[in-house]
Order: sequence, then structure tokens, then C-alpha cells
Amino acid sequence: MERRLTAILSADVVGYSRLMGANEIATLEALKGLRNDLLEPCIAEHHGRTFKLTGDGTLVEFPSVVSALECALEIQRDMRKRNEAAIDDRKIEFRIGINLGDVIVDGDDLYGDGVNVASRIESVARPGGIAVSASVRDNVVAKTDVVFEDAGDQQLKNIEVPIRVYNVVIGAGKSRPAAAGPEIGEKDARPSIAVLPFNNMSGDPEQEYFSDGISEDIITDLSKVSGLFVIGRNTSFAYKGQSPDLMKVGAELGVRYILEGSVRKAGQRVRINAQLIDGTTGGHVWADRYDRDLTDIFAIQDEITEAIVEQLRITLLPKEKQAIGQAQTSNVEAYNYYLKGRHFFANHTKILLRLARQMFVRATELDPGYARALASIALCDARLAYSYRVDIKTQDILDLAEKAITLDPGVAEAYVARGVALAGAGKQPEAKASYERAILLEPSNFDAHFAYARYLIAIGKLEEAVPHLLRAAEVDPDDWQSPLVLDSVFMKLGRKDEADRYSLLGIKRAEEAMRQHPENGRPAQLGAASLARLGETERAREWLDRAMVLDPEDPIVSYNAACTYAQLGDVERALQALERWSASSAWETENWLQTDSDFDSIRADPRFVALLDKVERKNEATA
Repeated sequence: MERRLTAILSADVVGYSRLMGANEIATLEALKGLRNDLLEPCIAEHHGRTFKLTGDGTLVEFPSVVSALECALEIQRDMRKRNEAAIDDRKIEFRIGINLGDVIVDGDDLYGDGVNVASRIESVARPGGIAVSASVRDNVVAKTDVVFEDAGDQQLKNIEVPIRVYNVVIGAGKSRPAAAGPEIGEKDARPSIAVLPFNNMSGDPEQEYFSDGISEDIITDLSKVSGLFVIGRNTSFAYKGQSPDLMKVGAELGVRYILEGSVRKAGQRVRINAQLIDGTTGGHVWADRYDRDLTDIFAIQDEITEAIVEQLRITLLPKEKQAIGQAQTSNVEAYNYYLKGRHFFANHTKILLRLARQMFVRATELDPGYARALASIALCDARLAYSYRVDIKTQDILDLAEKAITLDPGVAEAYVARGVALAGAGKQPEAKASYERAILLEPSNFDAHFAYARYLIAIGKLEEAVPHLLRAAEVDPDDWQSPLVLDSVFMKLGRKDEADRYSLLGIKRAEEAMRQHPENGRPAQLGAASLARLGETERAREWLDRAMVLDPEDPIVSYNAACTYAQLGDVERALQALERWSASSAWETENWLQTDSDFDSIRADPRFVALLDKVERKNEATA
């Protein structure tokens, strides 16, 4: 069996499981881009050979230990450069370990202590850093100007003898130009904090909406502080229902501070416990308990935010002080109904949208000037009208949205609803401007990105829709719609590999959505077409049957059924479904009918040609 002395570089992604759980789309896209644009070119340039890849890990052999170190330095310097202008809570960092040791050669693979020690050293490297064994340091110290920091003897997992480890001090240096593509991380000098979802201590699971709402509003308030870096809601809420090691959470999220707490609501009293933890030591920085009347809930949120700002010695700008102190309503009961509505709204089903609308309406009855609740009613109506074909007048949606904007021009939801209604009325420039305003106000708003993407698809701008669908799928890790729509869009663009990837992701998420909400037929109707395209014929028919039983009168079900039947080669059923759909056809699906690749198998059929002509004439008459 061949043995040789070689330099082994081991690299993996910090907090990979957390990143995949919170942001699958961004993580997959970012890692693919990094491997293509940075890792592989850099390894090749320094004469390395990748001999093993895992989901987040890379093992590379180098003929020279100097080359291994230079490659690692270039990668980490490049990552720092790329991370300077990245989006919040999408931070990707590598840990890198390097060892010089004896390995066993088995074909293209390598084994032995030389490999094992490199992997274990990598596990103790700092996020964004490089750790090396003493054998590496001793071999390069006279050949490079690299500075090493002695980390002492480390007892590494499954390595019998303690290993002396050194951290590399990474200074400034040249880096490979960042390639165009998804932004992949964040490096920020500001104090950083993650707010974990507060525990519901009320003894009533139905009070979960209240503890979640308090957590989300504290995140929103802290995000208004320019001197503080705050991890986004979707990332920190990945820890909901867990009792994680807070030091581990700090390392996984790359933050110094963690806020955790609990909420107990009973009648007109509320008790909130909050504590600020130093994620590097696990020590308490600050803690307090608030036992007050429910009417003090807004004051408590302000006090928690102010206490954190004070403890971290952050100077608030005058506008920030004003923004933190501005509650959307002073009516606690209205706020309570709004939180209930927001909880229902997040689930996207027709029944829960209607329940959400009732909660928002009740909130506005209690406080007619509650702009966010008014905007949320408009958004419920827009989604019910254009996703579920509920008979709601476009002008009523516009009126609600305009009223909310008049009360508060900074409410993004109002601009989303306005955009949907304007697009439905065929006012494309105004719709586009409204969507873009919503995204400017709230870059992480799911509805803004998803609604804008659907609008762009409807007017034939598929390439422009892609980044908004990707962002929507990332913002909401449970969203099944965006990946399934991406499947369709990528197929139309001739990008089959990407279509396959997102169809699988969408089907996985749709299955979970059907498990949680068996009354909702939309995941099945969209997923059926993807299953048919992937060749899962029986499963596609099962999903389609389920959708048609749950929503027999929904015209969009008929359209998606036609797509699925066409792919399955069932021409008669495809045309019958399209006839049902054409009876209530809408602007947003006309372009789909003209360009949808699902209909390629029946596009030359005279009945399809006649149907297309019928839809075009109907839409022209409506316009």
C-alpha cells in the first residue's frame, strides 16, 4: 500500500446545518458559486488536488506545504473581501485546517492520520480563520512572512496524542475579484446580536402567536439601530422549540450577543423575562423581569431595546430614538388582534387568510388609524383575489392600500397590495413602481418579492423574475411556491439542471405544507406539474386528484391540471381543463398559455390554437 508525506487542507462551512435549515436556496447557490469561482480556481492555481467533497467540506492535497498555506490565505482573504457588502443573515464563512503528515494512497483517495489531523485541526479553527499543525508552522516559518499565534496543545477528537496548533494571523492581501452572482455573506464590525424566539410560558399553545410577535417586534426595533448588526427573523427563528447551547448558537450565527427570554400572558397581566448573553463566554451581560399590566407591553419592548443599546454602549441617532419609540398603535387589544392575524397570515392557506383578515379587521375597528393592520387587510384581499379567485373588487384593495399609505408611507405591505391590484387592473408601470417601493422599504419582505416575480413572469420578463423568486424562497424557508415556480421558469429559459434542483426542493417543501395543512390544495396543484416533468407519473396524478377534490371551482387548479395532463400525454383531459380555465381566464396567465413549455406537446392541436385565440380575444375585450 503506497504511503507519502503530503500537505492536507481541510475546509468546511461554519454553521452549515443552521444555514441549510434557515436558507436552503441561498446556501446552495452560494456554495456552488464559491466552488466554481473561488475554491477550484485557487486550488488549481496552487497545484492542489481535491480528493474528497462533502455537503459543506473539502479535502485537498498539495505537493508543497507553502502552496497549501498560500491557497488557504487567498481563500480567506477573498472571503473577507466578498463579505464586505453582503446581505444580513446570509453570512458564509469557512474554517480551514492544514496538516503536514503521512497518508495512505488508495486510488484517488487518501486516508490516515495526515488526513484525520487536518480535519480535526479545521474543527478548532476560528470562523473565517486558518489553523495549522506544528509541522506546518515549522516548515513555512522561514519561507513566508506569515505570522502565527500559538493556540497551545489541543486534545482533538479521536486523536490520541495532543497536537500543537497555531492560528494564522490573516492580514491584508490581494484577492481574486468576486464573480457576479448571489451575495454570499456579511462581515460587520458592529456589535452583533441574535434574538431567539421568546418561549411561551402561558401554558396555552394558542398563545404562541403573542410570544412570537413580541420577539419579532424586538428584532424590528433593534434593526432600526444603525450601530448594531441584527440577525434576521427567519434565521434566529430556526432555533424555535429548541434549548440550544447559547455559545454554540453564537458560533453558528457568528454573533457576539444573544437575547433570549420568555413571555407569560394571563388576562390583563404580562410577565416578560429577558436576558442578554455573551455568546463567546456564556456569561450574563444583562437580565430583567417585567411584571406589568398588558397595557405596558409597548413600553416593555422599548425598555428592552434601550437596555440592550445601553449595555452595548451604542449611541442612538435622534431619528433612531424616535423610530424605536413609535408604536403603530397605542391600543393593546388592537395590537393583540394584529399579532393573531399575522400568525394566521403566515400560513398562506385560503381558510387561514380569511381568519387573518378577520383579526386585522377587528384591529382596525379598535384603532381606525392602525396603518399596518389596514395594509394587512389589503394584502389578504390581494392574495385571496389573485391567488384563490375570491370575488374582491380591485378598487376596494386599492382604497385600503392608499388609506394605509396615507397614515404611514413606510408600510411595505400596503405597496405590495397596491402593486397586485394595479397589475390586475393592467396598470403595469404603476404596479412596477409600487412593488419596487415595497422592496426598497423592506428588502426581506416575502410577499413583495414573490408578487413582483409573478408580475414579471406575467409580462414575459422571466430572467428578471428569477432573483426575486430566489429571495422569496430564501426569506421564507418553508415556502414551496417559489421553488416550484422557479422550476417552471428555468424550464422556459432552457436551464434544466436548475429546474430539476428547484423542483426537488419545491416538492419537498410542498409535502411538508400538505402534512401541516391537509385542507390546502395549492401545494398539490403546483407540485403535480413538477412531479410529471420528473417522470413520477403516479404521484403526479395522486397530487392532482387531491388538488381538484379540495378546490374544484378554482380556475388556477384547472390551469395547473392542464399543465400536468399535457406533460402526462393525456391530451383530452388537458384541453378539457384549459376550457374550464378559459371561462375565467386572467391577465396573469395569458402569457403563460402562450409560452408555457408544458403545452409543447399539444401546441399544434387545432383545439389548442382555437382556445388561445379565444383567451386573447377575451382579454382584449376586457382591456
